[in-house]
This record gives sequence, C-alpha cells and structure tokens, in this order.
Amino acid sequence: MKVIAFNGSPRKGWNTEILLSKALEGAATQGAETELIHLYTLNYKGCISCFSCKRKDSKSYGKCAMKDDLMPILKKVEEADAIILGSPIYLGTTTGEMRSFLERLIFPYLVYDESHSTLFKRKIPTGFIYTMGLNMDGLKERGYDQHFKLTDMFLERIFGTSEYLSVTDTYQFDDYSKYVATAFDPQAKAKRREEEFPNDCKKAFDMGVRLTQQTIK
Repeated sequence: MKVIAFNGSPRKGWNTEILLSKALEGAATQGAETELIHLYTLNYKGCISCFSCKRKDSKSYGKCAMKDDLMPILKKVEEADAIILGSPIYLGTTTGEMRSFLERLIFPYLVYDESHSTLFKRKIPTGFIYTMGLNMDGLKERGYDQHFKLTDMFLERIFGTSEYLSVTDTYQFDDYSKYVATAFDPQAKAKRREEEFPNDCKKAFDMGVRLTQQTIK
C-alpha cells in the first residue's frame, strides 16, 4: 500500500505539516508506505483551460497535458492507494498552491457527461486536513464548511470516498509580541496549543489509520 500526503502550506514544520505527518504515521501503523510532498517546492500553475484532457481521441484524454513539476506527481496519484491533502485557510479558502493542485488533480478525470462521471480507474479513499487561526465559531459564521464540503464532494466523485478534518484556532507565531496581531490572545493561543492540538494530532493519526484500513477492505 502507498499513501501520499500533499502539504499545501508554505511553512514547513508547522501546523499543517505536523498534522499530515501524524496522518501518515497512522497509515504506517497499518503497513502502508508513505510519502509527504510539499507543493510549495514545486514549479507549476493551475489549470489553463486548454481542454486537452477532454479532447476526443487525444493522447491527453483524461490526463493533464501541461508539462511541469506536477507531471510525475500526478502519475504518483494514479498509483497511490490513498491520498491526504492539507492546507491552511487563507482569505476563506485553501492556499493558491493547493487550489492550483486541485484543479490539475481533479479536472482531467471529470467527464463532461450527464452524470459527471470519473476517468480515475480505481476507487481510493481521500482525506483533507484544514488548519486555520479562526476558532470554530468563526468558521461557522463565515461559512467555511460550505467550501470544505464542496471540495469533499469533488474528491468523492472522482476518487470514491472522502473525509475532512477542520483544525481551528491554531498557533501561528513563535512569539506573538513580534507581530501586529492584537485580534488574538497569545496566552489563550498557547493554552490551546498545549491542551487541544495534541487531540487534533490524534484525530489526524486516526484519519490515516481509517483511510489505510479502507484500502485493505
């Protein structure tokens, strides 16, 4: 089994990468080979609407025709048994790199037929981990769940199954005093980091276990 995680955060070693690593640890306990790919280290763009992946009798039908750093990455997805994506939330949605990756990952497999069927040849489980400085009340007030559910729907339609984890009120700086961030209470942030973030890590670990167990079934 091979489980691949994609880090859509520009910050290595912080919340999103930590949680993705925990998810991969969970997958590894079930015997999976794991890999973590940092999207910000790759050179690529989002979909350019060339429609080569939709053109009849084309060598690129069902595949992205763009030649850049995503070519071998998208090939890895075809061979994976589960994929896990992770991104912080910037201005109400995923990072630009993650959004561009999702366009290139999903669109080539999406068929323009009446049922919007998929060209992905197998059914694999997918998971998404979202991180944000906003608390849960703020998430609900701003309707972030609707964005998460929409992405969940696309992943499920293309790959088979999908689930997501929202990790809120994350610790953003090593030292809050160095930044203009008066909207946040540094002590409350530190307290949540100490008391709740380990639970978030456990949830991510359990996600990795669940997704891998689905591939076994």
